[in-house]
Amino acid sequence: MGERANLAINEAPSRGELSVLFSGQSITEPLHHVGPSVHDYGIVHYVQSGKGTFTIRGVTYEVGEGDSFFIFPGELHHYVADEREPWQYRWIGYRGTGADQLLASIGIGPHAPIVQNYRTHRVEAMFRNVYKALQLGGVAGDIEAEGYTRVAFAEYARSSAKGNTSQKADKRSDIERQVEQAARWLSLQFDKSISIDELAHTLGYHRTYLSKMFRKQMGESPMQFLLRVRMERAKTLLMTTRLTIEQVAASVGYEDALYFSKLYKKWYSCSPSTHRSEMQNAQSSGCLYF
Repeated sequence: MGERANLAINEAPSRGELSVLFSGQSITEPLHHVGPSVHDYGIVHYVQSGKGTFTIRGVTYEVGEGDSFFIFPGELHHYVADEREPWQYRWIGYRGTGADQLLASIGIGPHAPIVQNYRTHRVEAMFRNVYKALQLGGVAGDIEAEGYTRVAFAEYARSSAKGNTSQKADKRSDIERQVEQAARWLSLQFDKSISIDELAHTLGYHRTYLSKMFRKQMGESPMQFLLRVRMERAKTLLMTTRLTIEQVAASVGYEDALYFSKLYKKWYSCSPSTHRSEMQNAQSSGCLYF
């Protein structure tokens, strides 16, 4: 199950308190899912229509039209479109020294990641404006995108003051917390040589037991999870940078570029170079985009 997406990337992001990285819009198919994943940046989604579920810290939230959900740096998460009413949403990716503190000050964080039923044309307009600003590009586009994002956050502050944030208790067991810790570690250390044996030893579990519990909770083995993280990161690098295939391979943990290319082709049904060309030229040659 896939999605149709439009994406605008900030070519000149600032390094201040709040920096906008990208923005876009997706129309998803039934049961389209993203993750489980961990990012080193934050993302806020605004649901325009349809519904789905969002899971963070072991808690699953039902999210629908007019709701917003937040992804936080270093937090394992995943989200799934509804089978009958798949959602359509806009999103803004951001990072910065004060972004999380800014959100925390208005009551939004990993334990309260949802702003519910805030149907305001102003919020949706800010998401559209951020996208348009990034399409214009340059320093002016960067400044404009940051300004519109701050206005959107101000709207969320007003909503939070009315009690529209959603918070649930964390009911994870110790092993569930450890599995999420393992997933976070794999997601952040994917560019290095990784041993599942060493990871299991560090967490105090036998490899077989950790792998069993990891698969039960995440739906895939630790090595499958790591491969997916690497392939998704490689796709992002191919789309957003001018790195050579060899440099992309090294950036996601593969010293052998040929071996990396074989894995990439098996994953996406086309080679890295073909995929890059297709994404840049908006062409279609059978590559997969999940």
